[in-house]
Amino acid sequence: MHELGTINYVIETVENLCVENSLTQVGSVTLEIGEVSGIIPQFLEEYWLYAREKTKFLKDAELKIEPIEAITYCENCQKTYPTMKYAKICPYCGSGQTYLLRGNEYIIKEIEASEVTLPHSYFCIRCIQPNIFQAAGIMVTIL
Repeated sequence: MHELGTINYVIETVENLCVENSLTQVGSVTLEIGEVSGIIPQFLEEYWLYAREKTKFLKDAELKIEPIEAITYCENCQKTYPTMKYAKICPYCGSGQTYLLRGNEYIIKEIEASEVTLPHSYFCIRCIQPNIFQAAGIMVTIL
């Protein structure tokens, strides 16, 4: 089950970000999950409800899941197509010389924190917009 390891990794990553960035409570975590990642969103959601109870910052956090469409590239005709519909054979030219461009990954896209205790200077340096900053490549929104 990829889902157990995935949720454990997500929770550990978010908990570390909370400590490093003085976040005190997380309202939600948004994951992007590829169509062909092998991860079953329903299992993620079920394990999330159990695992978040054992955390310091995520006890009431919602898990949001956004799908990433699987897209394949054909080296023969240089076109892209939806992987789930056509698999490995290009629908345009019939070639099997294809490879997956996206759709097998999962990404922690965003964290929404409902409380934060940061000095004003922190926002001046790392702020993208008021109440939004980026930490370790993850967008953090302060609600």
